Amino acid sequence: MDQSFLLMLSNLLHLHNHLDPTTTLLSDTPSSTSTAPASLLTSTSAAPLLFFTIASVLSYIASTQQPKTTTKSPSKSPSSSTSQFSVSAFRALSTEHIWTLDAPVRDAQWRSLYGLSYPVFTTVVDKLKPYITQSQLSLPSDYAVAMVLSRLCHGLSAKTLATRYSLEPYLISKITNMVTRLLATKLYPEFIKIPVSRRRLHETTQGFEQLTSLPNICGAIGSTPIKLHHLPNDVANPSMYYCPQGFPSILLQVVADHKKIFWDVCVKSPGGFDYGTHFRDSLLYNRLISGDIEWDKVMSVRGQPVRPYIVGDWHYPLLSFLLTPFSWNRAGNPVQNAYDEALIEGWKVVEEAIGLLKGRWKILQDLNVGLNHVPQTIVACCVLHNLCQIAREPEPELWKEPEESIRPPRVLENEKSSYYYGETLRKALADDLYQRLSSR
Repeated sequence: MDQSFLLMLSNLLHLHNHLDPTTTLLSDTPSSTSTAPASLLTSTSAAPLLFFTIASVLSYIASTQQPKTTTKSPSKSPSSSTSQFSVSAFRALSTEHIWTLDAPVRDAQWRSLYGLSYPVFTTVVDKLKPYITQSQLSLPSDYAVAMVLSRLCHGLSAKTLATRYSLEPYLISKITNMVTRLLATKLYPEFIKIPVSRRRLHETTQGFEQLTSLPNICGAIGSTPIKLHHLPNDVANPSMYYCPQGFPSILLQVVADHKKIFWDVCVKSPGGFDYGTHFRDSLLYNRLISGDIEWDKVMSVRGQPVRPYIVGDWHYPLLSFLLTPFSWNRAGNPVQNAYDEALIEGWKVVEEAIGLLKGRWKILQDLNVGLNHVPQTIVACCVLHNLCQIAREPEPELWKEPEESIRPPRVLENEKSSYYYGETLRKALADDLYQRLSSR
């Protein structure tokens, strides 16, 4: 007979002797034994034992037959519980096995799975855990974050993740939406900040000056279309989502510092809009044009007061706070061409930052989430990008943007005074740079 069955019967007999009311009565009150009838002793001991034995045999038979039926089910394979993507496997990797590895090996393994090193991963988990706990999610916080990061890093669909993690696709989407929303709202103010403090502003302008020899640059602005996997059928005007490259998209606008860290992110317009229009719709533009942002650093260049400014390429309007090249094809004079080369050298910082963003978080190469959740997913990836840059994570291969046509924006009526002042600043900076380069 099966040893486990014998052991079960032995345990049941022990349990019966421990719980039987007659046995308890005899042990606790010896005087009662003389008055208790023999029939009562028999009925209070034998009947429950027989009941427990029969029930246990039936339970044992059912339990031994259960695996035979479940193994035939194609939906629940025996290997699913030991999958490398299961909670138990994740726990073993993150809490035990991970600390037996050398740090470079550990972090390389974590990056391949989740797009960032283990210390940065734990930082994200620690910051999101209080909010995830409040949501009463049935999964552990670190497991939920890891699952979402793997989706963002590898561009996986909810259906693919559902198969890997043995969860329903709707639950994968729900957890993805929750984690990306928390990243885009709770962590955004901490990791995406305009450099208004004196120390950070000085560090940023000095960093750009080392790259370009141009003073007081505080950021580089760039935009990119984020490809959408598909458009919902109920979209009112699908054509406005198609960018010049020919695919449906949402525009992402970012401003980066010299370390390729974003200090402003805007996701607002469909891909069919031009970059200048998207810029004018952004909160950053409204704050700059109204003078709401005040940088405490003014320099004098050839008698012109130069406040901190951002640089852009030919897709953006020339303004007092946004300087652009004279021409897009080196068609200017030597002074203008020297300035253009220097400015584009600074602008390439944001081009590379966007390439890193899409290289790290491959979901942005073909965004497979619902249209309502597109903005928060993009912003969440920008927050994670900044975390990686601040932690000096190894930079992946840059995503190469497809070629796009240049659509220089027109100057609006209310921008003319800012445009003329920008022209004056650009000329002063170009003359000053050319003179310094010529005297070397």
